[in-house]
Amino acid sequence: MIINKVINNNVLSTHDENNREIVLMGKGIGFQKKVGDEVAEDKIEKKFVLDSEDEVGKFSELIEMIPHNYLNLSVDIISYAQQVMPKRLSPSIYISLTDHINFLLERSTKGELFENPLFNEIKSFYPSEYLVGEKALELIESEAGIKLPQDEAASIALHFVIAEYNMGMSDTVNATTMIRECISIVEKELGIKLDELGLHCSRFITHLKFFAQRMFAGELLDNQDQEFLDMIINKYPKEYDISEKISQFVQSKYGYDIPKEEKVYLAVYIKRIQPHIEI
Repeated sequence: MIINKVINNNVLSTHDENNREIVLMGKGIGFQKKVGDEVAEDKIEKKFVLDSEDEVGKFSELIEMIPHNYLNLSVDIISYAQQVMPKRLSPSIYISLTDHINFLLERSTKGELFENPLFNEIKSFYPSEYLVGEKALELIESEAGIKLPQDEAASIALHFVIAEYNMGMSDTVNATTMIRECISIVEKELGIKLDELGLHCSRFITHLKFFAQRMFAGELLDNQDQEFLDMIINKYPKEYDISEKISQFVQSKYGYDIPKEEKVYLAVYIKRIQPHIEI
């Protein structure tokens, strides 16, 4: 491999065997090296494969700006997440989380830490990601000697949600808010308080996550057999009426028209979350 750019003594960029631009990290890997030199492959400790040259450029620029131990912290947190989370993470997590860790620790030294308004929602709807956020706080305290509030675990968790579902920050925040709003509508219409840790509610929340992902990506389901959809509507009229209310709310607040197929699936999950009901 030939060096494209020496970022610092410990980081450089090159192309791999598939001609993808990658970032390599290792102690002394860039020391006294220049563009066109061979990469000392025995010094490679970490390899970052990003989705585009633009992302490689952003990551390289970020590495040049931040303390080296902040990058190591970010890499350690991501490595832990990859071990405990089943879904593939977008490589962009290396940029977003590293930037967040750097900004977070800068703010902490100035006493500029804020409450996360979605703390309860993130902790409830994304438990695996929240646990990664908690682990991140442990690593930050251990490595940087800075103890951060639990709100920051939720903020870190949100970056992993984004990396899992491939949504931007704005859509992810809106999706998280929308899930809470949908649950509130269901609770009001059914006159019950849902157990968000219970199996059926957990399935409903998972459905809402993917529903939100499809909605913000413009990929809502709309091709199911109409006869089948009408059968479900006739079988669960009360639940379909609630899904209609959810759809009207979503259209009013977020501007998306919800197809009949999506409303039917919502109705099925609403049926399942009611106490003592199996379908």
